[in-house]
Amino acid sequence: MIDLYYWMTPNGHKVRIFLEEAGLDYRVHPIHIGKGEQFASDFLSIAPNNRIPAIVDHSPFDNGEAIPLFESGAILLYLAEKTGQFIPSNFRDKQLMLQWLFWQMGGLGPMAGQNHHFSLYAPEKIPYAINRYVTETTRLYSVLNKQLADKEFIAGEYSIADMACYPWIVPYAQQGQNLDDFPHLKRWFNAVAARPAVQRAYALAEALGEQLKD
Repeated sequence: MIDLYYWMTPNGHKVRIFLEEAGLDYRVHPIHIGKGEQFASDFLSIAPNNRIPAIVDHSPFDNGEAIPLFESGAILLYLAEKTGQFIPSNFRDKQLMLQWLFWQMGGLGPMAGQNHHFSLYAPEKIPYAINRYVTETTRLYSVLNKQLADKEFIAGEYSIADMACYPWIVPYAQQGQNLDDFPHLKRWFNAVAARPAVQRAYALAEALGEQLKD
């Protein structure tokens, strides 16, 4: 059994998609970030950076004591290596996949996140900041579009790189992007969206949101 500490954000969706794709047993512990629950001492003992998602695996890779993990990219890599799923076995293919996983962690996620903040949530709308992050998001979409020009999925076969990137593309309209401008990305986006496990993950997230609505 895996305990998933989770909220309905792109980073949270990544791990839930993997758990649904792999068919692993897990239970969800909602961490309401709007109420500051990510700062609770119990959660900080698992995720010292006070960010979701985090997991506790009670049947870890080494058959030892339960292991906590934080950072969504690290969690995806751990689960992929543990299960042998959604990670290439070929050395060179694995290196390609890892590059794109870390590209998401270091580029697409942070830049799109700043885009969300300044475009949607900042109390003061600062044109320079909005333009900076919308423009950088557009550049990153273009990079991903080019990568997908001759590949069905980001690293060839469907992998944790796709699971990491997809949730950050879902709010494309809020990021000031039009998928028609990125035809290869759009084709990939629709293919991932059509996967039953991805649909389950988002349906479960929606149901949880309704359940916890104030």
